[in-house]
Amino acid sequence: MIPCEFKRELLDLIEEAHASGAKYCKACEVVGISERTVQRWKQRACPPDRRKGSEKRVARKLTKEQKDEIEDVCSSPRYRDKNPHQIVPHLLNEGVYLASVSTIYRVLKERDLLHHRSNRRVATKRSKPPERQPQCSNQVWCWGITWLAQRVKGLFYFAYVIMDIFDKSIVGWSVHESESDEHARALFEHVSQGQNIRFENLHSDNGNPMKGVTLMALLESLKVSVSFSRPRVSNDNPFIESLFRTLKYHPGYPLRFDTLEAARLWMADFVNWYNTVHLHSTIGYVTPLQMRNGEAVQIFEKRNQVMEEAKAKFPERWGSRRQKLWQGPEMVVLNPVPAA
Repeated sequence: MIPCEFKRELLDLIEEAHASGAKYCKACEVVGISERTVQRWKQRACPPDRRKGSEKRVARKLTKEQKDEIEDVCSSPRYRDKNPHQIVPHLLNEGVYLASVSTIYRVLKERDLLHHRSNRRVATKRSKPPERQPQCSNQVWCWGITWLAQRVKGLFYFAYVIMDIFDKSIVGWSVHESESDEHARALFEHVSQGQNIRFENLHSDNGNPMKGVTLMALLESLKVSVSFSRPRVSNDNPFIESLFRTLKYHPGYPLRFDTLEAARLWMADFVNWYNTVHLHSTIGYVTPLQMRNGEAVQIFEKRNQVMEEAKAKFPERWGSRRQKLWQGPEMVVLNPVPAA
């Protein structure tokens, strides 16, 4: 970049030549620059350096003395136990303005003067789980553990349930007396090997059994992409939570179980009912098993054919309204990303 002093010197020489009768074009030709460059230099003889990494002057930037004053005030015995949101109005009441709240925070952060001093746990930001969009079975599974109360108050059995979120079928389950990643691994081994099923993605809650070393090792060997819900955010795993609600509000749910064997027998009956009898609303009122094995396509075609025949026979019942189209979901979305 040409130094500002050199630009001014060239401009002075060109103006001197022009005053002596020379044309600008000839004077510029002698010094090796264009007339447009001369015009630009006259408008701004010393333009700022816009190159990346160059030092730039910011008019509103605080000086070192101003930053020192902010540090001294915030560290003083009077204000050291207050945050900038409290310090600024206190000073304004006394007719003093140091800087804005955000500027004070920025200065304190630059000088390593922001530290957590409360007795409360430090807040941590948890990112939302990735969006999943299965378009067929065995693309995305979710799983969870729910409590089954025993007769003795305060004691529970634990039902491990795996669900395919596209066809809503329960693909695996077990009931145990404790929560353990070893029980979870055994369940996934049984499902993946016994039925020769391969799934691509798995979503679960954030509990210890879901993140255990033995289970994670198995899922890694199966090349399964794993995601977890945020702590205490049930909406991150809505499909399994909805399934557990259906389980707990089933008319035959006994509320309490006498033995582990009784809990397993009831759970087996429930899974059979859910997969083969229950008409699920989100998949077009077919059973999860019909959706999973492809029978739902023929069922929907038959329903639509019957509706067409009924409309042709009784057109006055529909008028200008379209007939209902029975069909299953083309895609299911887990943890959708909010629209911008």
